[in-house]
Amino acid sequence: MKKLRPELQTICDWVEPGSRVLDLGCGDGALLQWLEQHRDTTGYGVEIDRGNVLSCVKKNVNIIQADLDAGLTDFADASFDYVIMTQALQALHRPDKTLAEMIRVGRQSIVTFPNFGLWKHRLYLTMNGRMPVSKALPAQWYDTQNIHLCTVNDFERFCADHAMVIAKRDLVDYSHRPNALMKLWPNLFGEVALYQINGK
Repeated sequence: MKKLRPELQTICDWVEPGSRVLDLGCGDGALLQWLEQHRDTTGYGVEIDRGNVLSCVKKNVNIIQADLDAGLTDFADASFDYVIMTQALQALHRPDKTLAEMIRVGRQSIVTFPNFGLWKHRLYLTMNGRMPVSKALPAQWYDTQNIHLCTVNDFERFCADHAMVIAKRDLVDYSHRPNALMKLWPNLFGEVALYQINGK
């Protein structure tokens, strides 16, 4: 098994052994496979891309082919210990509804997204007058999958306004390394945001 990228390894550290996990937009199933083998978890992945679904099947990962924007109505309240969604929030048509569903279905939810408030993005937009292109946001404005970009401050305001509690937060750069500036000014210096949230 290939080594997980550091962002996913942080998520693994947050998941308690023996948990029941739902991974939304699970990609090729690498995270779920690692959790099953090293944290003794059980659960499912939800993925729309056919190639990724086949990769999950090859890894013996339980997979459901579905569109996240269609909702999680097939799952009962609190049916999972953790609901995880990595780098997909900004690609959803209604991220607010999906977050609410994550809180309903999972006792804890873990979300990661690129922080559009990063100083590099602000500077690029100021100096060039165009939407930034970076390692975290690699596509041009016209062919990007990202349709709802947000900042750390936006997300935290959303949680406060929708009765969601932030249990854990981690801010890292594109290489998934933290530094002191991110702790002092997360909205300005954090490139990738990781949150564990739950309902009040």
